[in-house]
Amino acid sequence: MISYTSQIFRIRYTETDQMGFAHHSHYLNYFEMARIEWLNSIGFSYAELERSGTVMPVASAEVNFKSPALFDDPLRIILTIDKIPRASIKIDYVIINKSEKEIANGSTTLAFLNRETNRPIRCPQALLEIIDSL
Repeated sequence: MISYTSQIFRIRYTETDQMGFAHHSHYLNYFEMARIEWLNSIGFSYAELERSGTVMPVASAEVNFKSPALFDDPLRIILTIDKIPRASIKIDYVIINKSEKEIANGSTTLAFLNRETNRPIRCPQALLEIIDSL
C-alpha cells in the first residue's frame, strides 16, 4: 500500500459558503491538489505525461463529508493507493485538520487514455516502476 500526506493547505475565504464552511464543490479540487503533489513528490510529472500523449480523466469520484472545514483552517490530505494500477488507478483520500479530526474522505478512479484515440491504455511503465520502488 502506498501512503502520502500532503503539505498543509488552508481554506481560502473564496472557498467558503454563506455558512462559513468550505463549499462542497471544492473537495474534488483538494483531492486533485493532493494527487498532483504526490506525483511530483515521487518524481513523476503529470504535465510530462500529458505531453507524451497520455491523459488521466476522472472516471469516478466519491466524497463523504464528516465535519465542516472553515476559513483559514489548516488541513492535510492522506492519500492512499491499495492496488497496482493497470488501465486505471484508484486513490483514496482522508482530509484531516490540525487536531487530526477527519473532515472528509473519498476516492477517485482515473483512467489512463491515449490522448489521440481516447482509448484506454495500460498505466505507463515509468509510473509503475516508481510505484514498485516505493
